[in-house]
Formats: sequence, C-alpha cells, structure tokens
Amino acid sequence: MHTNYLLFDPKEQRQNLLPFTFTRPVGNLRIGILTINEKWGKYLPDCPIGFKTAPYLSEKFQGNFSTNSILINGSICPNPALIEEIKKLKSPGDALVWGNQLVAVYLEPAQIENFEENISQFRCIETSSTDILQINYSYDLFSKNGEALQKDFDLITKGRKSQPIPEGNQYVSGDNIFIEEGAKVQFSILNASTGPIYIGKNAEIMEGCKIRGPFAMCEDSGLKMDAKIYGATTLGPHCKVGGEVNNVIFYAYSNKGHDGFVGNAVIGEWVNMGADTNNSNLKNTYDEVKLWSYTTEKFEKTGLTFCGLMMADHAKCGINTMFNTGTVVGVGANIFGAGFPRNFIPSFSWGGAQGFDTFALNKFYKTAEAMCKRRNVAFTEVDKEIYKTIFEQSKKYRFWETQVNDNNK
Repeated sequence: MHTNYLLFDPKEQRQNLLPFTFTRPVGNLRIGILTINEKWGKYLPDCPIGFKTAPYLSEKFQGNFSTNSILINGSICPNPALIEEIKKLKSPGDALVWGNQLVAVYLEPAQIENFEENISQFRCIETSSTDILQINYSYDLFSKNGEALQKDFDLITKGRKSQPIPEGNQYVSGDNIFIEEGAKVQFSILNASTGPIYIGKNAEIMEGCKIRGPFAMCEDSGLKMDAKIYGATTLGPHCKVGGEVNNVIFYAYSNKGHDGFVGNAVIGEWVNMGADTNNSNLKNTYDEVKLWSYTTEKFEKTGLTFCGLMMADHAKCGINTMFNTGTVVGVGANIFGAGFPRNFIPSFSWGGAQGFDTFALNKFYKTAEAMCKRRNVAFTEVDKEIYKTIFEQSKKYRFWETQVNDNNK
C-alpha cells in the first residue's frame, strides 16, 4: 500500500516567505533546480505529493485528505536520511521533529482537517539528520540557492548521460555540465569549475553568453545573446533572460529580456522587467540590508550585506526602472517612471517614485490574461479567485486607499 504525502505550510515560514507564498504553498517554492514538492516527488515517486495549504489556494494546489497520510513540513527540503526516517512513521501520532520544529507526522483523516503544528500532542522522534536545508525567509531562496542547486543537480543527473556539449562553445569542467535532450547551446562560454551547470530540455543559450556555475535553466527557458550570468542562478521553465544576472532565482514564465543588472534577488512567476531595469544589491555604506517583513510589518535586518529585489508573481516594471537595495514588490504591482520607488511596494500598486494608485482588479485580470495567452496558458477562474483574495488580504498595505477613505470622512 502506498503512503499518501501532504506538504503543509508551517505558519511562521508561510508568513515570512510572503509575498511569494501569497500565490503558492510553501512547498511549491522553487530553490535550486526543482520546486520543493518536485524534490520530495523524486525521493517518493510511488505517490503524488499533495498540499495542505491556505483554503483559497487549495483548489489549485490539491491534496488527498481522505486517507491516512504523512504530513511533511513544506519549508524543508528532502535528503536520503530524512526519507528513511519518515518512512518509519507507521502509526497515527508518530512524528519526526528537528528541535522544536515538526518535520513530519502520520495522521488519520479526521486529524488532518484540524491539524496543528504543536508537537506536544505527538509521539516525537528527533531526526538524526545533520544536513537539513530549510527555507525560513524570502532571502533564503537566493542565499541558499547554490547548496540546493548542487543537491538537485546530483539527484537529477545521477546515473544519466548528458547530451554532448556542441562544438563552437568553450567550457571548463565539462563533467560538471549536464545538457538535456533538445537543448541548444551556441558559441558561448560555460565555466562549471565554480559549480554545476544544468541546461534543461529544449532550453536555449544564444550566442555570446558567459555563464559561471552554479547555474540551472529549466525546460524551454532561454538566455538572450551576450547574457552574463553569475551563480548561483536559476531560470525556471519558460523564462527569457538577458543582461547581467548574479545569484537570482526566476520563477516560471518570467522575462528579463534586455540589458540591466539584477542581483541577489527572487523574481516570481509571470514577471516582466522592462529594458535596462536595474536593482542595487549592496548599500553604499556596506551596512547590513533590511527587508520589509510581512510578519512584523516593518523593515527587519537580514544578516546579509548583499540583498537586492524580491518581486512577486505578475509584477511588472517599465523601462529604466531602478530598484534600491532590499526592495520588496508585491503581487500584481505595476511600476514605472523615473527615480527609485519605495523599498516596499504593496500588491496591486500602480505607479512609482512619484506616487501610487491601486491597480484595479479587473484591469489586472486583463493584463494577466493577455500575458498568459502569449504563452498559450489559461488564466482560469480559479486563478482569478486566488488573486481576488490576495487583493483583499493586501489592501491594508495600500496606504493611499486608507488616506482616501480618511479624507472622505
């Protein structure tokens, strides 16, 4: 009998990983080459990996709650030791913990619906694994991407043979380069001495690109001519990227097709960055970077000297947009105009340094539908309901709406 697995959203991490968890479960975040649920699926191939997530996301990100299941912390990436320990959970109430954190727990259907992370209610076994990769904050995604990328590279390529590196390219450490079927690489420089380089199925590296690993591009993604890529960088499926990029994760279907620098950043799905968009990733004073926290609703220290841009799904920016160090851009924001906009731009903002209005939901839908149609992807009624919920949840951050209401009293 196969076990049913569900990735649950730990409350603390879900809040700390906003704005990216507005639109997806914690366990659907991408770090390295694969999403977290895809990683678990590689280790547990006999059963689909489902989700226990926020109600408004549950129709798109489904799970089977009708059978005995093992719930797994969606912020934790798998490793062989964890897999063996999780498989030993055989009875309802058996749990695997890491310090005071729940890693996994075996539950009956009646327990799943009202599941709480409180470990005192379970029969707990402490994990012996010392190699746990966990994503606690949005900036962990890029800062831990090198470690995750190496693990994914080893997992995906083990026992497999790469397509040959085409003639006309220059490369270092060819054994650390893996090219999937249908990928195209022409007249470029690939240096895998600093980390692996993974080129996904039907991906394309155009002429003149310079790449230093660790680097991954997923299926159908593309690098434009003369792109300069520093690790650890990931291009999700169907992304188009050019210019200079340093330690960035691009989620699926996002475009940075032109010159401009983006560094130490996470770029969500369906993002479009206008020509010569740039972000600062280092303060002139070399001080520790602070980043907007949805948990405390103020700027908090990151412990990082290099921290650039967190840009959520369906956000857009016009040509020559300049983002300051440690900027957070919410879901569906549309930024344009001269000067540096604020370091925290709420979801569904419309404007820039000169000020913001609200990007009305019906206009957002029209833009999202047009972008998705260009890639032959449907923007569904389920998607609309998700973004409608996010629009309401994020209303309190759009301070100008509050000011308008105050003025009308």
